[in-house]
Amino acid sequence: MDLSADIFATHRIRLLPDEGKIPWDEEAQTSSTQFRAVGKTFAGKLLAEKATTSEGITLSKRNKPMDIPRIFTISESEHRIHNPFTAEKYATLGHALRMKPDTRILDLGSGSGEMLCTWARDYGVTGTGVDISPLFTTQAKQRAEELGVSEYVHFIHNDAAGYIGEEKYDVAACVGATWIAGGVAGTIDLLAKSLKPGGIILIGEPYWRQIPATEAIAHACGVSSVADFRPLSELVAFFDQLGYDVVEMVLADQQGWDRYEAAKWMTMRRWLEENPDDEFAQEVRTELTVAPKRHVTLTREYFGWGVFALIAR
Repeated sequence: MDLSADIFATHRIRLLPDEGKIPWDEEAQTSSTQFRAVGKTFAGKLLAEKATTSEGITLSKRNKPMDIPRIFTISESEHRIHNPFTAEKYATLGHALRMKPDTRILDLGSGSGEMLCTWARDYGVTGTGVDISPLFTTQAKQRAEELGVSEYVHFIHNDAAGYIGEEKYDVAACVGATWIAGGVAGTIDLLAKSLKPGGIILIGEPYWRQIPATEAIAHACGVSSVADFRPLSELVAFFDQLGYDVVEMVLADQQGWDRYEAAKWMTMRRWLEENPDDEFAQEVRTELTVAPKRHVTLTREYFGWGVFALIAR
């Protein structure tokens, strides 16, 4: 990493002039960077490898079921929400959108189904969630049963990349997985194909709270380039350029980031205690060692995150 020897005042990291790196273990930093924001790489690899069986089940060329990288199925296995939103933020968003009974929602990258399930319970919506993780899809179905809404929301284990609903929806959402279509613009185009005229698109997307001063700092944040994300003002302006009115937004806060990130640490620690001889244990150990430092130094200070409601002009 080509970092300067200055003190980066905005988050008070002391950079090491002799070693040119952020002050934690280089091996851990390299590994953890690979684990964060892997969407673009993962999506490209998945699209390159996938093939469809005669039964319509998508498998990779290695004949492994569709799934996300294992670090996420371990670290987020106890999460109900796989982003910096809290239950209260989802409730705020549902209220802000003035949800009505029988509103039909498509959620691409639905995770463990918390948004659809709680909105079905609270507002009487119906919907379909699509996610590439078998674990999260199973958890979503269990959550629907738990809340008594399994007749109203359905969850499909499938690749959300390129997924188009057989029928049109009132709301089409991708809350935190815009890598499925190569970024914000591509994801909006994909969602629009499943949307009724005048319907609402929901996009969940990170933005820069602070723009990294160098590409090396952006890499330390876990992204490939500063250009991977925009500051909030530019993100909202970009929606306008795409021909959409921003009709609502709800933003995560740092406490939401804390809950999303910090909850992983306990899960990883318990997993390591239960699986000391697993071949993946060293990678989990590396991530657990660096994750708290990375979060309080970088993620918490640099990244914002929000859900934006859009209607085409």
